[in-house]
Amino acid sequence: MLLQVALTLATIVVLWAAFRYKSAGYPRRRSAAVVVLGDIGRSPRIMYHAQSFALNGFETYVVGYKGSREVLTSHVRFVYLSEPPAFIARMSHRLFLLLAPVKVLFQLVTIIAALFYRIEHAPEFILVQNPPSIPTLALVWLAGMLRGSKIIIDWHNLGYSILALKLGNNHILVRLAKKFEMAFGRSAFAHLFVTRAMKDYLAVEWSLHGYKIVFHDRPPTHFHSSSPSEVHDLFCRITPSLARTLPTFLPPFNLPTSTPVTTLLPQDSRSSSYDSSILSTSSPLPALRADRPALVVSSTSWTEDEDFSILIAALAQYEQQARLQEKHDSGHLPKLLVIVTGKGPLRERYMREMREVEETRHWEWVRCRSLWLEPEDYPLLLGSADVGVSLHASSSALDLPMKVVDMFGCGLPVLALDFKCLGELVVDGRNGLVFRTADELASHLASTLASFPRSPRLSALQAFFSNKSDWDWCTWNENWDRVLRPIVTHEIAAKEILLKEKVTYSVE
Repeated sequence: MLLQVALTLATIVVLWAAFRYKSAGYPRRRSAAVVVLGDIGRSPRIMYHAQSFALNGFETYVVGYKGSREVLTSHVRFVYLSEPPAFIARMSHRLFLLLAPVKVLFQLVTIIAALFYRIEHAPEFILVQNPPSIPTLALVWLAGMLRGSKIIIDWHNLGYSILALKLGNNHILVRLAKKFEMAFGRSAFAHLFVTRAMKDYLAVEWSLHGYKIVFHDRPPTHFHSSSPSEVHDLFCRITPSLARTLPTFLPPFNLPTSTPVTTLLPQDSRSSSYDSSILSTSSPLPALRADRPALVVSSTSWTEDEDFSILIAALAQYEQQARLQEKHDSGHLPKLLVIVTGKGPLRERYMREMREVEETRHWEWVRCRSLWLEPEDYPLLLGSADVGVSLHASSSALDLPMKVVDMFGCGLPVLALDFKCLGELVVDGRNGLVFRTADELASHLASTLASFPRSPRLSALQAFFSNKSDWDWCTWNENWDRVLRPIVTHEIAAKEILLKEKVTYSVE
């Protein structure tokens, strides 16, 4: 880390000398660069920002790694960064620390090339995602100084707090990382925060300069509750991969006329094996099966700030409770099909643990599988699910899980692990339930899904999303146009914005 910081600072000095007597010219109006030192396809908030800039007439560039397939958008150009040498990531922990400066130096060169040369004309705005902080914040700060661009920092979390998960809060490298983040994140044209708690903390503790704007995550317009037809089409696509590892768990099906959760029925059919309450009386549309398993969805980046063992333990307790109810005929709990989406470093470890528990304990009521979905299928899966689960713990206790925002956009109630500012998003007992332990999560799963598919508690939670007057909610585009558009298009003076949103904004 010491070498990383030194390399970053040294590069800044060299570049400053190189550009000192070179006129940067004026930034091109109505142009923006959106920067993330990560996989563009796995950075939805960054892509939403890029789309919003483009929809408002900005010539827009997205700078990041190609990685997963991103959703293409008109008027958005991609400036892909070259990946660091792959062998560095495969090194042991000790060798990785020794070679980390090589990785950072590689990142320095590629980001500098993107911001100073590959984007020919200086953009009016550069929006950067934080974290990661090193070296991105310093290089974006330098680009603003030398090219005259206005910097917008989108604070998702605090980078040093993520490092502290591995090393501890008092480690010298964590303290250095915090100083770096404070130094290069303090001044910007605007600071965006995913929570009020983060804004209140950083504005005071770090003495931020510039507009300070709470900009909660919101889902794009294509996130919605899936219709039976959409559910049927989705499961026609994903069932073959699921069925290979679930040969006896799923109810009988025959693609494409039926899937484990839907079926196509004749117009006048009213079989008791299916949920007739949603059947159309005028056309043979797909219907949800009454004998389907309850579909539980969780999305994760498989990192240290999400303890997947909580879900494993909760599912083990649910399995035990379902067996007891069947034995004593004392209630009805459905089978659970748990689908976990996402990629990350801990995926193989946790899914191996899950498989071992399923097999050694001979589970009959629960199965958990991991899927990586195409971008267009992810909202369809959320809209098809019955319950969502969030294990996000927040390394800083100041951010909110975007996965919950996505789930709410699809009308999906969420069982969420509690932490300091979760109440800004999840209202316990109204749009979801909060848990602190595996025992509480297991209890919530059982109480929410009792008597499925006609579960009273689940229906009560789902009803929250149909009454828009009960909560302040909107789409991403509506939120962006209300909060950011007036600033970046200079349509409204800063003081007028502050008068409209006294709680949300502050300015220095």
